[in-house]
Amino acid sequence: MKASIDNFSTASAEYAQFRPDYPLELYHYLYARVKHFDCAWDCGTGNGQVAIVLAERFNQVQASDLSAAQIEQAVPHSRIQYSVCRAEQSPFSEQQFDLITVAQAIHWFDFSAFYEELRRVAKPGALLAVWGYGLLSVHPEIDPWIQHFYSATIGPYWDADRHHIDEAYARIPFPLAAVEQAQFSIHKRWSLEQFCGYLGTWSSVKKYIREKGEDPVAQLYPQLRAWWPEEQVLDIRFPIFLKTGHV
Repeated sequence: MKASIDNFSTASAEYAQFRPDYPLELYHYLYARVKHFDCAWDCGTGNGQVAIVLAERFNQVQASDLSAAQIEQAVPHSRIQYSVCRAEQSPFSEQQFDLITVAQAIHWFDFSAFYEELRRVAKPGALLAVWGYGLLSVHPEIDPWIQHFYSATIGPYWDADRHHIDEAYARIPFPLAAVEQAQFSIHKRWSLEQFCGYLGTWSSVKKYIREKGEDPVAQLYPQLRAWWPEEQVLDIRFPIFLKTGHV
């Protein structure tokens, strides 16, 4: 079995503060494809961003993550039960879930083991929804700096499986029925400080700091500052790629 990867425990507080959430249109798309709303599993929940939204519609939500530090940052909810476990070895009952969601996380999983576990815990006809978001865009004068930072400065410090994000999950196996794909966008309005806070949550940035002893975001800041006044708030767009299928 592929080794578990936990890249986010050391940045759990920043992750909760700066990571973007997902548009309601994405959830409405999912709900139109779900038959029952008894129980959902948000796998790789992180700080529970998706689980909190699912709890508004489902009677019960199981939200799990490999990182205990991430779970500690999650917001409590009466219909959410948080747990620390591997995606491939969960404590859940057979045929328990109507919907299983995996947001920005499936590329870290052992695919074959996860799908085996999925078939065990999903009800017949349950929906699996996996999605991720790619590199953000801000402004034509700023985006080339961001692309260079992403690809050249910290490119060597990404984990090998990061390529699945760049490929919009095109090569991740998805052995389910009635497979559909859709695209959405995350729209935020951020200051330069908020943007740099988000960059600081990247696992590659954390690895760069550990290995080189300096912060690459601090090195990028003056270049961005030339086009992005500190007091100015700019529109940020993240492209979302989504794939769904029935078990």
